[in-house]
Amino acid sequence: MATKKIATTKKRAVKKTAAKKVSTAVKAARKAAASPAPAKTKPAAAAPAPAKESAANWLIAVRAAESKKAIDIQVLDLREVTSFTDFFVICTGSNPRQVQAIAEEIDIQLAKAGEKATSLEGFKNAEWVLADYGDMVVHVFSPKSREFYELERLWRHAKSVEIPAQ
Repeated sequence: MATKKIATTKKRAVKKTAAKKVSTAVKAARKAAASPAPAKTKPAAAAPAPAKESAANWLIAVRAAESKKAIDIQVLDLREVTSFTDFFVICTGSNPRQVQAIAEEIDIQLAKAGEKATSLEGFKNAEWVLADYGDMVVHVFSPKSREFYELERLWRHAKSVEIPAQ
């Protein structure tokens, strides 16, 4: 009976020690959360200036789309809105074959400039062809899909880029 009482007393002592450690840790966490954050010694580095390559790439894509008679071509500058890409090039083809021809021509012209698509989706159905070039995403729509998805409305916070005349 005496050994049982000693074992119980030891368990209680261990529990009390564990409770004190948890309590101390909680107090330290509360104190750290309440104290003001240390001042930064260096100002945060400014975002790097956009590379001229990305601007040249969207213009190459626009000229390729124009060469295949794409309509309603728009370029959105997403650099201040999101981090996954810099530009959207959005255009419309009047029929499935033209949508495919526009997407192919853009891919050919960008390949000549050294850009390779990391992903190409929707080419077979030709309702919405999406080509991801990393710093630029090209969207070639059918008229019905363009009206339905309204990317310009979804990305309305992005700046519209003026496309220079040829």
